[in-house]
Amino acid sequence: MSVDGTRSSRYATAVPAPLGKVPTRKMPQIQVFGRSDSPATRAALRFFRERRIVVHYADLKKRPIAAGELRRFVERLGARTLLDETSKAYRDAGLGHLSMGDAEVVERLTADSRLLRLPLVRHGNDVTAGPAEATWSAWLTAPAGRTARP
Repeated sequence: MSVDGTRSSRYATAVPAPLGKVPTRKMPQIQVFGRSDSPATRAALRFFRERRIVVHYADLKKRPIAAGELRRFVERLGARTLLDETSKAYRDAGLGHLSMGDAEVVERLTADSRLLRLPLVRHGNDVTAGPAEATWSAWLTAPAGRTARP
């Protein structure tokens, strides 16, 4: 328990929506995993904030993603999808010249969060890697209790 009496999770910090007098639509299932120095992560947080959705944000620069959480993304999207082949960390490590299996890709993603295609966003059992505003919009317009499949 935190000082204010709420339960704190290992990663997530609630990102408040702006304009305090207007009721906020709460969707506690939305989690954003990213890095504070990532423009795509900041854009995702701005996307939800503009729609007055409170999300739980995990800054991977401060704490690495848990193996179980990474496994969830890998199972649904595939390890190669999570690997950002355009990142500076990918080029600097010379990974473009290696042939890696999924297990080795997951190992490298676990070791260096800069290799992840950010942001990683989760809503219930649905996940996305990278900017996916169309999918996020579908999540928000789905009837309560159901998630939309794009």
